[in-house]
Amino acid sequence: MRVHLLLISLVFLARTVSTAAPPINPRLLDKYWTASWIECPQSDPTGYGVYHFRRSFDLDEVPGSLGVHVSADNRYKLWINGEEIGKGPARGDLANWPCESYNLAPFLKTGTNILAAQVWNAGPLRPVAQHSLRTAFVLQADQARYDGLLNTGADWRVLHNEGYTPVGPDHDTLQTYIVVGPGDRIEGDSFPWGWTETEFDDSNWQQPAVIEPARPPGLGTDIRWQLIPRSIPPMEEFHEPLGTVRRVTGLPDRADLEGTRQQKLTVPANSRVKLLFDRGQLTVGYPEVRTTGGAGASIRLTYAEALIDENRQKGNRDEIGGKSIIGLGDQFLPGGSEHETFTTLWIRTYRYLELDIRTGAEPLVLEDLSFRFSAYPFRQAATFFSSDPSLQDIWDVGWRTARLCAGETYFDCPYYEQLQYVGDTRIQALISLYVAGDDRLMRKAIRLFDQSRFHEGLTRSRYPSYDPQVIPPYSLFWINMVHDFLMHRPDLGFVRDRRMGIITVLDWYEQQTNPRGLVGETPYWNFVDWTDEWPWSPELRSGGVPDLAGGSSILSLQLVYALQDAAHVFEVLGEPFYRDQYLRWAERLRQSVLDHCWDADRGLFADTPAMQSYSQHANIWAVLTDTVTGDEAVDLMNKVMVDESLIQATFYFKFYLFQALYQTGLADRYLEQLQPWREMLELGLSTFAEKPDPTRSDCHAWSASPNYDFLATVCGIRPSSPGFATVSIEPHLGPLQEVEASMPHPAGEIRVRYKSIGGHLEGEVLLPEDVSGILKWRNAELPLHGGSNILDL
Repeated sequence: MRVHLLLISLVFLARTVSTAAPPINPRLLDKYWTASWIECPQSDPTGYGVYHFRRSFDLDEVPGSLGVHVSADNRYKLWINGEEIGKGPARGDLANWPCESYNLAPFLKTGTNILAAQVWNAGPLRPVAQHSLRTAFVLQADQARYDGLLNTGADWRVLHNEGYTPVGPDHDTLQTYIVVGPGDRIEGDSFPWGWTETEFDDSNWQQPAVIEPARPPGLGTDIRWQLIPRSIPPMEEFHEPLGTVRRVTGLPDRADLEGTRQQKLTVPANSRVKLLFDRGQLTVGYPEVRTTGGAGASIRLTYAEALIDENRQKGNRDEIGGKSIIGLGDQFLPGGSEHETFTTLWIRTYRYLELDIRTGAEPLVLEDLSFRFSAYPFRQAATFFSSDPSLQDIWDVGWRTARLCAGETYFDCPYYEQLQYVGDTRIQALISLYVAGDDRLMRKAIRLFDQSRFHEGLTRSRYPSYDPQVIPPYSLFWINMVHDFLMHRPDLGFVRDRRMGIITVLDWYEQQTNPRGLVGETPYWNFVDWTDEWPWSPELRSGGVPDLAGGSSILSLQLVYALQDAAHVFEVLGEPFYRDQYLRWAERLRQSVLDHCWDADRGLFADTPAMQSYSQHANIWAVLTDTVTGDEAVDLMNKVMVDESLIQATFYFKFYLFQALYQTGLADRYLEQLQPWREMLELGLSTFAEKPDPTRSDCHAWSASPNYDFLATVCGIRPSSPGFATVSIEPHLGPLQEVEASMPHPAGEIRVRYKSIGGHLEGEVLLPEDVSGILKWRNAELPLHGGSNILDL
């Protein structure tokens, strides 16, 4: 049975170590805040707008510590005495609106100091992931004696910067779903250059309008911005070059620019110049362009994951011949003064970046072109090396994919959506645990999906998102995410807080079975996988949905998969009522699938009782739910792997295919399944794509699953009891002769070294102290203890 025995060791019960956010000063949650939310008077509170706020204050001496708590709607950047110290708020929803905390003391001086904040709201054009009530800003001092000096209120100053206007996106040209918000058009001659500095004169700025007092959750009659501490660290940021110049037009005498990372260039008056930069690999962050002169000039930036040919195909991503660029863009309009530095309000994604420069009567000097990388600060704590060096490229590209798909939330993709979908996020979270050992973004994701549940009990398919979308199978994957957390982290309290969410999701599904006892055509979008046989339908605004008529073995068995995990969660929580209820229900569902969808002649499960459609997906679920076991499961997986008439799993669902190989002891075949990933590398991709070409997204987190499977399947390292208190290690090396790997564990680090010769395994397993387990190899088992374990099997 997939439902495990209750094995909560004393080690698990005793551990309290967690990578949750550190404690915040209690005043952050003090209901007696004296700061107020402020806004720019006479501005549209829900429309597009960019605003600058300033507060001047004097200090006789610099305190050892001076904390502030800051938030805004939609976004802010914060400076103290010209030094940028933070961005936020980390995305959430109105009932859980994050608030960042900063210590100003290292940046202060005696005399006059300046707090400055840029606040913006993209209004109806804002990213779908961005919730909003109205444009506003709040800052609260951490110590009461500084309230009158720092807190937002009528003593601040504000300017509406009308030099900002939104750009695009051009949906007609892009011809795809893209919801990351607009680009920026910035007029240099309208920009208040130097506004973050102490010497800037803001005497003609307005007094802000006070909206209402700030308050933490649970206070007041209205749910507006219910402030909570930020639960994740600041994003990692560092500067890097834009890339190598691959193409120059408009400067016929400057062919020497190609192949360089030119940082300074003078563009003559009355000319048009295009520079195509190739970063060599995809990246995410903020472009920065510094100029002098060039009044009347225009600099258009266009970002793309890849260039396209005349048929709008990408082909080899390294090749530029006969290809052009289309994509999201920004426009900078220099005002003509010295050292004007333009950057964007929000992150951009690109491998290829084109600068289209048009000058007027004055030449333009491009003084500096750079890019500030920005992503969640994951650190690669795991390692993987093998006798097949080509696997290292897959590991590196997979980790880059995972990194670029992680910001203030997980992203499905950084270029097109930046939305946190449950289906993607489950895979991303496992990668985070195995490669980085960091569970903070996973915790935030599980909480957000829990908070997204609506009146029927299901979670939203993606969250945060102001555009509600429901994919019922994704609510089931959320339950699996909670179980993943249970098995990998020793924090039973966090799991217990999710119990009602699990119950309400399953309550909804209890109403969805048909007379055959199967789940079939339920409401909402029953997405399973992006197969060619289940295409997108513009009329139905739906795709990736298998045949559901008469009941679906795929959806029914996915429900079983969630029920089994839910039963184990409630067993560990000490609630046998729900455990037994869910196990009985799961058994009824499995029997219904056997009765109505098992095709004895073909030895396969059909997708529906009509037995007209057959997929890998249905049969993968049959294995993962123990609907078939033992030799029958092995035989079924062997058929799944060779029968090309079956609807094939794409990159996303191959994650579950690989788990079925592991469960049936066939994971020695895992490495041979990596050919699609090798083909992406051959096509010059620097991250792994959403699906095989032609694909929309060149960077999609669910395709980074090899970074999990190299450790969990090839090395075979998996938890065997809650909290990773005990370990199961079952290597599946396939053709590999040698493997060395390590991965973070809640109690330290696991290291393995394998050498396989003719079926004989030698090597060593190093476990953290007080962690035990079992190593399985072929038909042999070896007990493992904390410390060094020598292998000779």
